[in-house]
Amino acid sequence: MQIRTYSDTSLSLITFLSASAWGMYWFPLRIIESTGISSAWSVVIINACPIMVLLPLFLFKYKNLQQNIKPVLFSALMIGMAFTFYANALVETTIIKATLLFYLNPIIGTIIGLIWLSEKLTIARVISILIAMFGLLMLLSEGQDSAHPLSIGDFYGVLSGLFWAVGAAALNRWPNVPIVPLTGLIYLSTTILSVLFATIFYNDPFPEISLIISILPSSIFWSVIILLPGFMIIFKVSQFLFPGRVGILMMSEVIVAITSASVLVPSEKMIIWQWIGAFAIIVAGLIEVVFGYTKENKTTTRI
Repeated sequence: MQIRTYSDTSLSLITFLSASAWGMYWFPLRIIESTGISSAWSVVIINACPIMVLLPLFLFKYKNLQQNIKPVLFSALMIGMAFTFYANALVETTIIKATLLFYLNPIIGTIIGLIWLSEKLTIARVISILIAMFGLLMLLSEGQDSAHPLSIGDFYGVLSGLFWAVGAAALNRWPNVPIVPLTGLIYLSTTILSVLFATIFYNDPFPEISLIISILPSSIFWSVIILLPGFMIIFKVSQFLFPGRVGILMMSEVIVAITSASVLVPSEKMIIWQWIGAFAIIVAGLIEVVFGYTKENKTTTRI
């Protein structure tokens, strides 16, 4: 095994950049839906494709899993729940609202970190959270759907952030969990949970095989080539950075999501206050990267 040492700042920058790919998570879901496949089954398809790549790697790394089976299963279930709720939120409510509600997770993550991981609450961390929350409020300032009660998709968005915060804290608590088997189990649990959503909650019929085959190349490209590498990087970094910090750094996804949605989805245009909110989130991430810890720590990882 090759051993490499990284600083918290470099890991934070990698996290900030990798999370940007998540901002396009909604796009392949909408592509699949455009073929006539229901939104619930589109979530199943986009999460099932990486299993084809991860299964052989899972079997190859299976021995590394045996000593960490309980924390791996727990982490995989929590993050699988987060993925399932997030993907369903993206198709049940607006892209911007689903993404923003997911990013309540830095607050949840910081609370979990304080209680479960004995994380120190620095002044810089408090400032970055306050700025990030201000940014979220500005992003919601247009008041779209504000005259109506929260939809089920909004509820899914909140739950996705909650389960992600718990899963990220679990990864940090058990830093020796092997990432490849973990990622395979995350996608497997997400796929199984998504099938339950499609069949039990939505009662949607299984899509026609011809439709699945027609959309498979595009689904594989987005889920395996574009999204999977960023996911694995986030999982690995989450083993070394505290969950509150990871949650803040991942807000780069918000910028990509709202920008792409405002450009590609006519009903999701942004106003000036929302752009101010997006800028505030970037500032919060930069504060966290540069000043988040009172001193620079070095993290040793095995590749």
